[in-house]
Parts: sequence; structure tokens; C-alpha cells
Amino acid sequence: MSLTMLCCFKSCFNGLGFPAQHIPRPEINNPIVLDTSHMGHEVVIIKNGLRICGSGGALCTAPLVQSKSYFEVKLQQSGVWGVGLATRNTDINAAPGGKDSESWVLCHDGVQRHNNTEVDRVTNNAVEGDILGVSFDHIELNFYVNGKPMEKPITGVRGTVYPALFVDEGAILDIIVDNFQHPPPSGFDRIMLEQSLL
Repeated sequence: MSLTMLCCFKSCFNGLGFPAQHIPRPEINNPIVLDTSHMGHEVVIIKNGLRICGSGGALCTAPLVQSKSYFEVKLQQSGVWGVGLATRNTDINAAPGGKDSESWVLCHDGVQRHNNTEVDRVTNNAVEGDILGVSFDHIELNFYVNGKPMEKPITGVRGTVYPALFVDEGAILDIIVDNFQHPPPSGFDRIMLEQSLL
């Protein structure tokens, strides 16, 4: 086990303790979580599938099929991170994402990456505790910090895409798929499962 993984376990579980008896898992109201079948080899997913730490990336369990989707990510701990969209063909072991033609992300350094290229650069003042918003309407991918739009959309996103979170060097991210901290942009809503759109 790598040092990154050991640090991640310590950070992720800090203060949680390990009970001696089995405690029933709370019922999950929303089935959209980080997908343990589509995560990097050195990624740890906890908190009922809502927190990622370790090294690498993870996709969500549901693609963005509706016309206007929105989700949020809480920056629990700083480090190297990327937040955005990816297809299931992306390299989920390559943090902070955006290193192939299958992912489009905003990274910790303010660079928006796709296909290992800097698409654009934003002023990223996100610090621990901040909320990153992500909206996608199949034309533009937009990012927000604490509800404020970054106003640097990414276009040309292709294929069936999923919310994607990437972490490394101690970063810890929580995905928020409902009960948002900031109102979604006008006309946008939480991620919906395909069958609920019918």
C-alpha cells in the first residue's frame, strides 16, 4: 500500500472511529454516488459513496442524460484535484484528469484541461470548505465557486459523460447530488436517472 493511500485512510477516517459492532448502513435517498466499479486503483470511496480520497479518479453511477444537469463538489481538503466530466473510457488512474480525450475538468491550479491540453485558465480561489458547482447542457460545461460563475465555458464535450472527480496529494472531495449549497443556474436541476426522465 502506498504512502498516499495510508495518508488518505488517516484523513478520510479521521474522527470517525471504528466501532466494534456492526452499525447498519443508513438508507441512501439518492442512488447517484461515486461508482466503485469505475474508480482508480489507488482511490478510496467512503461516506456512502459521496467522498473520494487517495490517488486517481472516480465516475458517478449515472450519466448526464437530461438537457440541463447540475451537481456540486465540496473541497474538503486541498491537494491536487480535478472536477468535471468524463466518459467511461477515460484514464481514471491519471489525476487530476483532463489528460486524455475522454475527460474535461477544472483543476486545482485553475487550468481547464482536456486531451492533456490547457483549454483555458480561470482565477481559481477555491480553498478548503468551498463549493465547486458544475453545470452541463450538452453544449457548454460551466464551473462555479461558491455560486459565482467562472464564465469560461468548455465546449465540444462529446459522448455519454458522467460527473468525474480526481484527487491526489492529499485532496479530499465530496460530491453533492441534491440539497445543494448554492442554487443551480436557471433551468438546471440535479442529475436525474434515465428512467425518471421517461
